[in-house]
Amino acid sequence: MKWLLAPVMALLMVMVPATGRAEVVSAGSHGFEIRHSVQVVIPQAAAFDAFAQVPAWWNKEHTYSGDSANLSLSLSPGGCFCERLPDGGGIEHMRVAFVVPGEQAVMTGSLGPLLYLATTGVMEIKVVRIAGGSRLTLEYRVAGFAAGGAEKLAPLVDQMLGDQMARYRKFAAAMPKTR
Repeated sequence: MKWLLAPVMALLMVMVPATGRAEVVSAGSHGFEIRHSVQVVIPQAAAFDAFAQVPAWWNKEHTYSGDSANLSLSLSPGGCFCERLPDGGGIEHMRVAFVVPGEQAVMTGSLGPLLYLATTGVMEIKVVRIAGGSRLTLEYRVAGFAAGGAEKLAPLVDQMLGDQMARYRKFAAAMPKTR
């Protein structure tokens, strides 16, 4: 009977659409916190590695260059979540500050238009093993000037990150189930 439990749990994780959770944890005039959590039917290390493959799952609509292939993420201390621009320029979206390979990464920086609002952010990625696969949780905390309107930005950033996590989940689900 035990041999049947793991495949059944894995099947349920693929079939049930409500495997992701999202929320604006808190929001005020000068900051907000957002949390997204998705389950994937691959081992913990593979789920962590899949997150680093940003060009494969990040929505091109949320890039400066209009092409996700221009993104890169090096999940090592000092690594960059960066984007090349067509004219030879580029942008550093976030800098990797802390890594426990296969489990956790912390990045600092401001995504998209938050860069221009004198804000800074901390994004924490945690991957834990669960029955039938892994759960990746992304928390993004932003604080700073934000023209006193961060609470209005929180739902927009939440929606954008929700889109990215749905795309990550779909990409990770298509990865080999070993590792």
